[in-house]
Amino acid sequence: MTRFLWGSFVLAFLGVGGSVLAHDWPQFLGPARDGRYLGPPISTSWPSGMPGKLWSTPVGEGFAGPVVAGNRLILFHRIEGEEVVEARDAISGRSIWRHAYPTNYRDDFGFDEGPRAAPVVAEGRVFTFGAQGQLRALSLETGNLLWSVNTKESFNFRKGFFGASGSPLVEGRHVIANIGGVDNAGIVAFDVESGMVVWTATNDEASYSSGAGAYFGGVRHALFFTRNGLVGLDPASGQVRFERQWRSRLRASVNAATPLVNDDVVFVSATYGTGATALRVNGMQLEELWSSDDSMSNHYSTSVVHGGYLYGYHGRQEYGPSLRAVELLTGMVQWSEDGFSAGTVTLVGDRLLIVRETGELIIAEASPRAFIPLVRLQIIPAVVRAYPALANGLLYVRNQDTLVCLDLR
Repeated sequence: MTRFLWGSFVLAFLGVGGSVLAHDWPQFLGPARDGRYLGPPISTSWPSGMPGKLWSTPVGEGFAGPVVAGNRLILFHRIEGEEVVEARDAISGRSIWRHAYPTNYRDDFGFDEGPRAAPVVAEGRVFTFGAQGQLRALSLETGNLLWSVNTKESFNFRKGFFGASGSPLVEGRHVIANIGGVDNAGIVAFDVESGMVVWTATNDEASYSSGAGAYFGGVRHALFFTRNGLVGLDPASGQVRFERQWRSRLRASVNAATPLVNDDVVFVSATYGTGATALRVNGMQLEELWSSDDSMSNHYSTSVVHGGYLYGYHGRQEYGPSLRAVELLTGMVQWSEDGFSAGTVTLVGDRLLIVRETGELIIAEASPRAFIPLVRLQIIPAVVRAYPALANGLLYVRNQDTLVCLDLR
């Protein structure tokens, strides 16, 4: 059982905010940022052979996935020269409020120029982090702007290859982001109510990974997988408790997967010859259990863990990665579906919910014995790169121009 569940999970979840429920999807990778869905059961068969589509809406540019809190779905995207935050009714899709501000972000490689980081809902607020580093707090109820910080101007960070991408982490009264700024502003905590800087830490450049919170030995930690590697901090003070360098020798590389915690073990993973490692946390010390570039090298998609086994993507997204099951404590590959096509993996009970870039939905057993698909359905046209949200049995998936809500109950 992971440190995120029940006793520890309740405290961790309160850090996300008391205004949302455990079956919501209020942030990237779900309530505990571990890709685990805790809501009502979903089905693997429907009367028409397809899950019902409750609604759909056009969307602008961006890789930011939707999030859900209560009756509100929050969408963060770009429409022409504005980054736009929208609240919609999660059941009907009806527009509730809209907040927009100008952006002139340009992608150096000609890719999508919308926001990359999923919003975070906590403490009755919506926190967003735009592609140019605009950190904003909005009222969940009204969409009114509460505060904003231009982190590019404040901390003078390097643009990087693909803009600001890591979703902020809300821990207690702090919003913590991997800014990648100069003068000890690699990781920065802001007050949730005012946006004032609370603390700064490290000189690490920003990555494309989102932070996570976890308990080790009953002590709360904030974990970030920066451009340089894994950092564990005290979320209240910013004190660095442990670090492990974990990056490619290639400058043209990224760290993008979120650190994954199971009991006292942290799993971090990247491609570009970096590979993965499982580290046991003992106070302020890290014990390496294994490391390998041949087991589970995540590119952009974060793995999930169930029953002591990792399930996720191995290999570069553009090269047709494998879907794999790997034993967490040893790195031993249990099975591999090669050339599987990139996508995302969500854990639903003892099943895997996979959304491929092709727009195919697969529901499979989370079993180390073999890949056992139960459902394979084309639910949306390609290309799907944003993470989906799964809340109250409803799946919210977006591609390059459309967001759909499907009833999986």
